[in-house]
Amino acid sequence: MFHGNVSLEIAEGLKLLRRRIEGAAIPSSRLDETLNIATWNIREFGRKRRSEAAIHYLAEIIGQFDLVGIVELRDNLSDLQRVLPILGPYWDAVYSDAIPDAGGNRERICYLYDQRACTFNGMAAMASPPRKKRGAEYLPESSFWRAPYIASFKAGNFDFLALTVHIRWGDSDTAREREIELLANWLDAKLRDKHCEDHDWIVMGDFNIPSRSSTMFKALTSTGLTIPRALIKDEFGSNLARDKRYDQILHFARYGDEFTLAGGVLDFYAGDHKPLFPHLTKAEFTYQLSDHLPLWMQISTNIDGQVLDQLIQRKRPG
Repeated sequence: MFHGNVSLEIAEGLKLLRRRIEGAAIPSSRLDETLNIATWNIREFGRKRRSEAAIHYLAEIIGQFDLVGIVELRDNLSDLQRVLPILGPYWDAVYSDAIPDAGGNRERICYLYDQRACTFNGMAAMASPPRKKRGAEYLPESSFWRAPYIASFKAGNFDFLALTVHIRWGDSDTAREREIELLANWLDAKLRDKHCEDHDWIVMGDFNIPSRSSTMFKALTSTGLTIPRALIKDEFGSNLARDKRYDQILHFARYGDEFTLAGGVLDFYAGDHKPLFPHLTKAEFTYQLSDHLPLWMQISTNIDGQVLDQLIQRKRPG
């Protein structure tokens, strides 16, 4: 981390923030063996210039992980460009184009990643819903408010596709559930395609699902997505009150329970924003850091043994 010659206020804030980060018990990743992945909705990131303190705190939090899917990055990238130098020269970003309408909220989706731990594999794209021919045109029958964004990465022996979403909020639970169903069916079709780029997917982001007992969650998991074992616990709410599961990380379980080694929420809020921003209201604080907490998991990227086990099971007679 490259915080440089910061003010006394920021230095003290970073020390406090590090104590809160320690409470998350995030294990260090090991090169070519494990990878720490997180999803974080950073509220309106880029809409209004953040304070110098907020930029350093955001970098400190992001730097705890190896790959972070960022939701609510706005069309203005200036604050992102302030965070990257603090993370260091080995960090890079891959991000989508902004969607310039009210439904898209001028948002992008971004992957920030530490190139020492994982590499970008070259494929990045926004998900397009299926189309049907109408007259001379091919048009979708339904659409995403904000298209999911996919990027390919490699860590150790593990090549995978990361897909990050920001599902619509709106005024209709039914419409939100339909968009989640569209995503689940789109993923199922991709996996069934014989030319699918990869069958290992990490699906994450802000799904605006209040709980795992909702019909929205059932729709999301209807085609095989599952919550990794390390993130099953109910206390992993990612709003500041820790009682909602808006944010999720899921996968298609191909390697067994040992694939995900740890997981949780990094609670930088800890019930009180005043020690970090003493002069702000709680609402103002959420526009400096966020109203969401990062949800994270550590995965095993040394998967040779598990791949060999699968080959043996497929080829063994009987």
